[in-house]
Amino acid sequence: MAVHFFTGFPGFITRQLIGELFQKNITDSVYVLVLRTEMKKAEKEREKILETYPGRRIEIIEGDITVPKLNLKEETINRIAKEVRYFWHLAAIYDLAVPRDVAWTINVLGTSHVNDFVKSLPHLKRYMYFSTAYVAGRREGVILEKELIRPKEFKNYYEETKFEAELLVKNLIGEIPLTIIRPGIVKGHSITGETNKFDGPYFFLNMIDCLSFLPFIPYIGKSDTHINVVPIDYITEAAIFLCEEEEAIGKTVHLTDPNPHPVQEVYRAMVKEMTGKFPKGRIPLSIAKKFLQLKKVRTILGVEKETLDYLTWNATFDCSIAKELLSKGNISCPDFIATIPSMVQFYKKNKNNQQFHIPIK
Repeated sequence: MAVHFFTGFPGFITRQLIGELFQKNITDSVYVLVLRTEMKKAEKEREKILETYPGRRIEIIEGDITVPKLNLKEETINRIAKEVRYFWHLAAIYDLAVPRDVAWTINVLGTSHVNDFVKSLPHLKRYMYFSTAYVAGRREGVILEKELIRPKEFKNYYEETKFEAELLVKNLIGEIPLTIIRPGIVKGHSITGETNKFDGPYFFLNMIDCLSFLPFIPYIGKSDTHINVVPIDYITEAAIFLCEEEEAIGKTVHLTDPNPHPVQEVYRAMVKEMTGKFPKGRIPLSIAKKFLQLKKVRTILGVEKETLDYLTWNATFDCSIAKELLSKGNISCPDFIATIPSMVQFYKKNKNNQQFHIPIK
């Protein structure tokens, strides 16, 4: 069985991908690159995976993508070069409120070092790079998978640095076999609801939960914008299928919802599932933005102010390439609103556990 190498462990998506690879018997041996500060957590997560999949191997290698050669010793590099056939690069900083210098160091400089490392692997069958659909920045209309057009503006430094990083990876097309994955907003499992942190669409749940004492919960603004949210099980199943699909070499693939719902419908369904009542009334978006400028308000509601930028952004992600490739494996994206009950159930069960909540800046 071919050996796989991952950056981004012990992150949620990486953990799920490794579990899926083991479950499908695609590999029984994995290397994971881990920062020194993450070693204890990585060891704990490795044990959890191996409890479910005994007899498999996850070798933790201490390293750092922000350092040339990933800060690895030559003897380690030589061993990896002999064994690794698939390289997955997921390490990144995903925070919408991240400062530019931090995002640039990890997302852009880090990807540059990973690219150099991957080019040195003599037996590489595929380089799987995880970008984001939101490299589109503030471009509106239909966003194509074949495009990587620099927008006039980005909504945050996360988007900007992921755009710059994807440019670096695209430069390798034709030189090495690679596939670029652009996920939408990733949420928990469509059936179990399991996730590892309450960010993205979970900010809505934080706010709804905080305001649930009110006689009714109002809508926030008025918009016909669609929100593109995909469950982790779709991402893992699709990405693993694509890593072995020859026609995916050199392709950029939108792992996005082909039938996204308007954000108003999603919010309505969330309020109903959380409180048993539909939202009523409306707070203008301009007032909501003013309130969220105050850190105290953001902290109480559990919402990052950058979230509101996505409520009025009118763009749709074409995923024709993804649909064509994934149709061979009968893989399709579950409907978001249909998965809200399991999402809310998991949220309610774990909302008082601080390990699921991210610090609000």
